[in-house]
Amino acid sequence: MKGGEHIGNFAGRAGRYVVQPEGYRAFVPRPLPPDPPVSVDSTLLTLLSRADGNLGKLNGATETLPNPDLFVLMYVRKEAVLSSQIEGTQSTLLDLLEFEAIGRRPDHPRDVAEVSNYVDAMNYGLDQIRRGRELSVPLIQEIHSRLLRHGRGSGHRPGELRPVQNWIGPPGGGIRGAVFIPPPVSEMHRALTDFERFLRSDKSLPPLIKVALAHSQFETIHPFLDGNGRIGRLLITFLLTIEGALERPLLYLSHYFRQHRSAYYDRLQAVRDQVDWEGWLGFFLKGVDEVSRQATETARKVVRLREDHRSQLQETLGRRAGSGLGLLEFLFERPMVTVNDVQKVTGLSFPSANDLVATLEGLGIVKEQTGQKRYRVFAYRPYLDLLLD
Repeated sequence: MKGGEHIGNFAGRAGRYVVQPEGYRAFVPRPLPPDPPVSVDSTLLTLLSRADGNLGKLNGATETLPNPDLFVLMYVRKEAVLSSQIEGTQSTLLDLLEFEAIGRRPDHPRDVAEVSNYVDAMNYGLDQIRRGRELSVPLIQEIHSRLLRHGRGSGHRPGELRPVQNWIGPPGGGIRGAVFIPPPVSEMHRALTDFERFLRSDKSLPPLIKVALAHSQFETIHPFLDGNGRIGRLLITFLLTIEGALERPLLYLSHYFRQHRSAYYDRLQAVRDQVDWEGWLGFFLKGVDEVSRQATETARKVVRLREDHRSQLQETLGRRAGSGLGLLEFLFERPMVTVNDVQKVTGLSFPSANDLVATLEGLGIVKEQTGQKRYRVFAYRPYLDLLLD
């Protein structure tokens, strides 16, 4: 077959496979939204209604939090860990928090800095959106440059669109063994222009449908040499916030995608191979429904935990209650601290700060993590256990 010849009957709503001069087939997506439009039947409509309803409950639950922004900070960290684990990192939420508290220890996984990059990329993107910037290809490139600035991928042109063909497949398999080959570079640029236009102009779709379509399309375009999966998952949160579906960025689907990893990839591929947009939308909406319910319950548990620990400290600490309550609030922002951190937060002397930490440890509010006599780190484990559940 000659380069550029269309193959099979894939010239549908999702796009087409095109044979390249080298002989492999690259997929060239059609612009969004799909034409003819996606079929929102009774099943999808029910899923959409449930997902929308539970997102609303999540928005309401976060309003009861004493400081929702601190909850957001922790959820960003949790998402960073889970999204990075999909790509093969080993670092946990505890590793990340310890890294933030004291820097990297020899027993930390080497990839903990990569997870820290994800937190920085997420926070940068959210800050730019709050400042009024549109979600554009240049902004996505800026976010990508932060995501890959250290660790694996830092040699793969952070912040730059790929100048060559890439592919998805097993390590060492080469392009001939690829599971999926995204569009060639020239078509990639056209597809990104169409993608950006869709993000800015299409107001007719329900927000969750629009976000689901955008995520699938971005993963199909695969515009970077590395980090496409993580950027694509970041875009879900950014778009949910921009589209008004979320008042705060508290819905992260990486836990759901990780639990159903094979189905996640299969559903994305079925869009390309079988033009099955509806199957992908159903999978995505189930994830939103499930994860929003979990996040709502976690928010409620956090409120109860805070109230219980505030009462416990007020009853136990006497004149030191003010310092203890101040430390408790700080622990919701930084759930891992050293005695030096406590000293700075409370203004106490080092011995008094040490005694305060010992009291909280005795109450079961914090727990020493390192097992060392020096350079100790204390974790607010009851709070972390809610997020690790």
